[in-house]
Amino acid sequence: MTSVRESLDIERLRQDYSEGHRKPSTVVEAVLARIAAAGEDAVWISRVADEALRSAAAGLDRALAADRSILERLPLFGVPFAVKDNIDVAGLSTTAACPAFAYAPAQSATVVERLTAAGALVIGKTNLDQFATGLVGVRSPYGVARNPFDAEYLPGGSSAGSAVAVSSGLVSFALGTDTAGSGRVPAGFNNIVGLKPSIGLLSTSGVVPACRALDVVSVFALTVGDSLAVLRAAMGFDAADIYSRAAPAGFVADLTAPPGRFRCAVPKPDQREFFGDGQAAEVYARSLDRLRRLGATLVEIDYAPLAEAAAVLYSPAGAAERTTAIDAFIAARGDTMHPVTRTIIDSGRKATAVEVYRARDRLRALRRHAEAIFSDCEVLAVPTSGTIYRVAEVLADPVRLNSNLGHYTNFVNQLDLSALAVPAGFRADGLPAGVTLIAPAFREGRLAAIGEAFHRDVGGTMGATSVALPPAESSGAAPSYPDMPIVVVGAHMRDLPLNRELLAVGARFDSACATAPIYRFYRLPGAGVARPGLVRVPKDGVAIDGEIWRVPTEAVGAFLARIPSPLGLGDVTLADGRKVKGFLCEAAGAEGAEDISACGGWRGYLARASAT
Repeated sequence: MTSVRESLDIERLRQDYSEGHRKPSTVVEAVLARIAAAGEDAVWISRVADEALRSAAAGLDRALAADRSILERLPLFGVPFAVKDNIDVAGLSTTAACPAFAYAPAQSATVVERLTAAGALVIGKTNLDQFATGLVGVRSPYGVARNPFDAEYLPGGSSAGSAVAVSSGLVSFALGTDTAGSGRVPAGFNNIVGLKPSIGLLSTSGVVPACRALDVVSVFALTVGDSLAVLRAAMGFDAADIYSRAAPAGFVADLTAPPGRFRCAVPKPDQREFFGDGQAAEVYARSLDRLRRLGATLVEIDYAPLAEAAAVLYSPAGAAERTTAIDAFIAARGDTMHPVTRTIIDSGRKATAVEVYRARDRLRALRRHAEAIFSDCEVLAVPTSGTIYRVAEVLADPVRLNSNLGHYTNFVNQLDLSALAVPAGFRADGLPAGVTLIAPAFREGRLAAIGEAFHRDVGGTMGATSVALPPAESSGAAPSYPDMPIVVVGAHMRDLPLNRELLAVGARFDSACATAPIYRFYRLPGAGVARPGLVRVPKDGVAIDGEIWRVPTEAVGAFLARIPSPLGLGDVTLADGRKVKGFLCEAAGAEGAEDISACGGWRGYLARASAT
């Protein structure tokens, strides 16, 4: 553990700036002192010159003294951060942990520019597995970043230096990258938060690619709230990044209170892989108990298709994109590369175009399995890693043990999911372990609500510092309405033609239902997919079968926009007396339509129609 009296978590740092307890120059001096005290920890590849940092901090001091409202205008004012050395920072070389590859970027990566525009201070560039290939943190000519809990053990990779810098209290947050788990495994090994955003949410312009279509810039932080603060400052569409995506309407990146209850997918017991590590299994078992206490209903799912998707990443077909990323450099200077890194990246040359397209198609099929999981469950909770290894063990068996560490991470980018790694407490041997929450793309807010509650419940200290995680009462989370139950009675029900519209917005099935006997049911005229209309009547009503689906609140507007007149949203009274929002039809819209009330529901009508 690192002896740190003052925390660098963003919330506390900003509070101290606001109240005059600290100022940027004193924070920079503390950071420089901590870096000096850490000695040769192999965290940094390059750093901003001390005097340049002092000068920048002095400028921030003057700005704060002149106008204290700057704290509101710049959400990351005076916040020190580190950048993985495959992300460009103007004035510092980018090496990707390969000295022969090094170049001097003309400008910073888009994410770095956005963070510095928000007031953050770059401290330096951090060590990594060469070309971001690995989950171990040992494949670097700059040494092995020292795990602050036990130097004999891995720091995790590839974003090793970034994770250690945050855990050790050297910076408030750090940027990493994540293609196969590099923004999550190091978080688990260092007792910190690791946010793996949706692909395209953070620009990768100015990032050395590993697998360009899968790469994301990730965030390491001391708290979940801090990771969201960084996300908000850095996100945004970037036309220069061909994989950039704008967040959908209603996207939530604020910290809210967790749902009172939620469904959480977990692997079946016989599919939980810990590679013989009983201590890791015990932490995961405790984590599942914790999730139950926080309101989760655990749903066991078949993990085999996710494991299959994970295995694709380092097959020759999966490695082909890594080969493409630095093919010209390998041809010119491949002899300068780390031998394990070159072997992995060169394996992509073995893949034929047929194999690459076959793998792509298989992954598309496996995405359907993931969609089915998240149509039923809010999140998937897995161990961040099934075990941890000593550095010496990985040096002796570099490929197989690295592969083991990706068992619960490699599929996430492949299937276009978002993920949040949070601390889960400590093993019996004193090493930290983590749990990762996974959801569809652009569900970062939902993950954060649950992950924040989980992390605060675990408690303890932040990273490897001696500073306690603030209790839940001080988190400032606002009330949350994460989803909205909606009754559907027609083609939006499961396995019917329009159900895909619900799945597309992240909705999940809740339960079958029946209305109170106060409605008539009509087949509406019109071209395209056949639709029914549910009309409330003063007499001669019947009960109609339907389903309740839980639609993410932020997606309700986008879903309703697809519903044509004469249908609209209103209160549907159910057989048990509850009133739930659902689709009703204007009475005028049903004039002249076929009354199919006797069928008892849309499925009954379809069965009758197919029999005639």
